[in-house]
Amino acid sequence: MGISQEKLGESLEVTFQQIQKYEKGANRISASRLYDISRILSVPVQFFFDGIKHGDTAKRPESQVGSEASRLIDFLSSTDGAQFIRTFSEIENDVRQNIIDLVKSISDSRGR
Repeated sequence: MGISQEKLGESLEVTFQQIQKYEKGANRISASRLYDISRILSVPVQFFFDGIKHGDTAKRPESQVGSEASRLIDFLSSTDGAQFIRTFSEIENDVRQNIIDLVKSISDSRGR
């Protein structure tokens, strides 16, 4: 994309070594960080998912894996999704985990 790892790191306020870890898959990358990178590189979030092979398809049918990924990408690309990611990323880690647990609980109870 014409930007060095060092410049990308500066824009994200992380070291270029952290960028290398993201790139190699040594460290996970959060959705909010992925969104930030997409903004810096001027590409849609979907750019990072183009041509991706779905990992564990043995547990779910291919159509379910594809539709779930599509639904997530649609949400992340929406105004609500972007606002959610920005706001959620500003919450402290331990509080975020409590929110995730709560949302999972609500989702599980609705699925019954």
